[in-house]
Amino acid sequence: MMSMNFKDDVEAIDSLKEVYASLKQEIHKKIIGQNAIIDDVLISIFSKGHCLLVGVPGLAKTLLVTSMAQVLGLKNNRIQFTPDLMPSDITGSEILNGDRQFQFIQGPIFTNFLLADEINRTPPKTQAALLEAMQEHAVTVAGRRYTLEEPFFVLATQNPIEQEGTYPLPEAQLDRFMFNVTLTYPSVDEEMEIVKTTTGGVEQTLQPILSADEIILYQQTIRKIPVNESVVRYAVELVAKTRKETTTNNYAKEYLSWGAGPRASQYLIVGAKAHAAMQGKYSPDIEDVRAVALPILRHRLVKNYKAEADGIDIDDIILKLLNE
Repeated sequence: MMSMNFKDDVEAIDSLKEVYASLKQEIHKKIIGQNAIIDDVLISIFSKGHCLLVGVPGLAKTLLVTSMAQVLGLKNNRIQFTPDLMPSDITGSEILNGDRQFQFIQGPIFTNFLLADEINRTPPKTQAALLEAMQEHAVTVAGRRYTLEEPFFVLATQNPIEQEGTYPLPEAQLDRFMFNVTLTYPSVDEEMEIVKTTTGGVEQTLQPILSADEIILYQQTIRKIPVNESVVRYAVELVAKTRKETTTNNYAKEYLSWGAGPRASQYLIVGAKAHAAMQGKYSPDIEDVRAVALPILRHRLVKNYKAEADGIDIDDIILKLLNE
């Protein structure tokens, strides 16, 4: 692990570029490919956001989480969401101990890095318990508030295929996630590499590169990065183009029924700061905003029936707006 006595924020950003390279190198000992996904998850951690991962089973979502938690030096837990999961199964509950006193037993949410597996398999009441914790970084049980340890990061997964017996997250709850990342199948070469490395007898062990305190320090440094007025304007105008009332883009007018809210603009700027810092830049530019636009906007836009009929994807609409 690195020593963290920085003279100033410039030195901290310089070191983040090195740390980012070390993190990627270490993660790739276990995760083959998935470069863009790893980048997006790291950006959301350093931005103090949460991440929604959408992909079919068997694409190493769980392995990605445990590997990242190891190299980031964080405690991690996994909750498998099922239709009978109760809010107390996430937050914890009070039990009567041997002294006839109520004692709070912490649930799996008391960790740094939480994998919420198949979040759309559980009813809204249980989803809400997790989403409150994501927003407040605290849980309330039996009228008492318990603060979660920092850093606290949720990576939730959804399977896009089996939709029977699922409870899709409402738009207001999707908005809690900074990123919506789509996992794709590996290329043939990557899959051959995966098969070779996972069917042999050698087990890779990952070394921690950072600690919880160091991550918090980097999160604070990223928040302090200055942003040019023109970059903020670009982000806000990009989000405004997704709204029917304010858009000048005919494509968006034709295919969108709802646009993104102000939280999208906030995340575009924070995400651009983290993206810039990880490249060793001291201030983000428009290219950094564009780099994080797809995963930040894709779950905040609602397409209309015409888009469904014409086979238009949300990503197509966002790319059209970016290329305007």
